Amino acid sequence: MSTVKEQLITNLIAEDKISQRKITVVGTGAVGMACAISVLLKDLADELALVDVEENRLKGETMDLQHGSLFFNTSKIVSGQDYKITANSKLVIVTAGARQQKGESRLALVQRNVNIMKTIIPAIVHNSPDCKLLIVSNPVDILTYVVWKISGLPATRVIGSGCNLDSARFRYLVGEKLGVHPTSCHGWIIGEHGDSSVPLWSGVNVAGVALKTLNPNLGSDSDKEQWNNVHRQVVESAYEIIKLKGYTSWAIGLSVADLSGSILKNLRRVHPVSTMVKGLYGVKEEIFLSVPCVLGRNGISDIVKVNLNPEEEALFKKSAKTLWDVQKDLTF
Repeated sequence: MSTVKEQLITNLIAEDKISQRKITVVGTGAVGMACAISVLLKDLADELALVDVEENRLKGETMDLQHGSLFFNTSKIVSGQDYKITANSKLVIVTAGARQQKGESRLALVQRNVNIMKTIIPAIVHNSPDCKLLIVSNPVDILTYVVWKISGLPATRVIGSGCNLDSARFRYLVGEKLGVHPTSCHGWIIGEHGDSSVPLWSGVNVAGVALKTLNPNLGSDSDKEQWNNVHRQVVESAYEIIKLKGYTSWAIGLSVADLSGSILKNLRRVHPVSTMVKGLYGVKEEIFLSVPCVLGRNGISDIVKVNLNPEEEALFKKSAKTLWDVQKDLTF
């Protein structure tokens, strides 16, 4: 007797099961799931794969997303602990990593996350040798360098989410101060995704009007309007959010979806993301920091050569030294 499906449907050709825009998210914690839902709601993938070491949470998050399939256009959501599930990914978003424990030094946290990357990255690259890797785990700049070394991929295909979020926070806060939507407030933060990030006050503008032409002291300690508080808020915002809710998630998820869209749709938009900066602005070591980069289907295709003033260049070098002082002692 024929099944309901056989009576209902006549098959004409074999289904093409190879995905064209597959995205994998490694890690299904708060950040990983924020990335996943943001990617789904932007219709960036025709297949989404989730990977995590915690089996029950992985199954639960997968089912929860699958049950929402009616409301987005990604036809296939899969998950597993075996990295075979990630095969043929165009983009792999890495959010897995350990959280800092009470009394744990930054270097110790970095080393723990380096060890995690050593177990994750070879399996990803084995199953998706042509993928782009988008690193979100913190400290993102150092871990992007580590992943580049472990993966053997070109630096252009190993991208740190970097200061894309810092710059978004910066533009939001500038907009709040001016009463203008963030999309119309243009400004960049480069360097470390963290305490030593560098705001480029010289480039902050609305409709092409540089704010520094209106207030030459913009961002300096002698600025009576105290615009430097905007950058201070950017640096402190993650700590504040973690203090209030325990972690950050939504803004970084949206930021990652923004980067993913530029890569998968070959948009060639410019983003401040973490990439190899050896040879730029006097940096002599193999360090990954955020600078404005053109993102497309091949990853980072170009770097925009921003003319930094002497103060900005000094701060960028200081940011590089901050990372190098941690990075040089890592073992992997």
